[in-house]
Amino acid sequence: MTSGEADVTDESAQDAIARLGPWFHNLHLPGGEQTFPGHPYGDFPAFKWRQVEPHLPADLAGATVLDIGCNAGFYSFEMARRGADVLGIDVDERYLRQAQWAAPRLAPEGRVRFERRDVYSLARWEGRFDVVLFMGVFYHLRHPLLGLDVVSRLVGGTLVFQTLTMPGDDVADGPGDVDLARRDALAGPGWPKMAFVEHHIAGDPTNWWAPNHACVEAMLRTAGLGVRSRPGHEIYVCTPDHPRDPVTAGLVDEELRQVLGEVRR
Repeated sequence: MTSGEADVTDESAQDAIARLGPWFHNLHLPGGEQTFPGHPYGDFPAFKWRQVEPHLPADLAGATVLDIGCNAGFYSFEMARRGADVLGIDVDERYLRQAQWAAPRLAPEGRVRFERRDVYSLARWEGRFDVVLFMGVFYHLRHPLLGLDVVSRLVGGTLVFQTLTMPGDDVADGPGDVDLARRDALAGPGWPKMAFVEHHIAGDPTNWWAPNHACVEAMLRTAGLGVRSRPGHEIYVCTPDHPRDPVTAGLVDEELRQVLGEVRR
């Protein structure tokens, strides 16, 4: 990360927490301090982690993990605790400063590193990760399917995906080809849809999209990802083994090259 955490001597954990705030992750520190104990969502994201953790190996020694949109590093630290080598990325300097400060306290073995980078820059990343966490980022992207196509190429074993969604779990058994005269099917219940947010959701101008459940699963499939389980609301555990149509795959490859330049495989 370009802006490292300042070395503040004789500073209490509570003083550091106040200096580095505001926080979004409520980290539980070894001394009993918490970074955001009054979080409006409760003990966040610990309650989401409790849903996800049974779906990941308890022993990740030797595994590599990518935490996209790592925020203050909660998930990164949990994966390091299982023995993984973790890269956490985010575009927000404040969150990265929080993560850097917390790292020696919650991952003293040094298995976590943090970098400032966005999703699209990963198109030029060489290699894959055993586990990729892509949680709470998708709906903040102006170009979400492009981002998902980039991320899918990095998944060597498991993707944990979470996004804001529209209400409803209906999934339509739609035709493989929609006749132009029958476009009314697209408006039917259970058809994959994604609502565009021109202004704000919850006061946040970066909340651009809210797909429905059918759309989430369909988009994951088009990126070559098969949904294996749904451990919690809006959470999908996937593997990179869904067959992709060769024509579509070729078009996606070309699009990535045109938009992002050289793309690693």
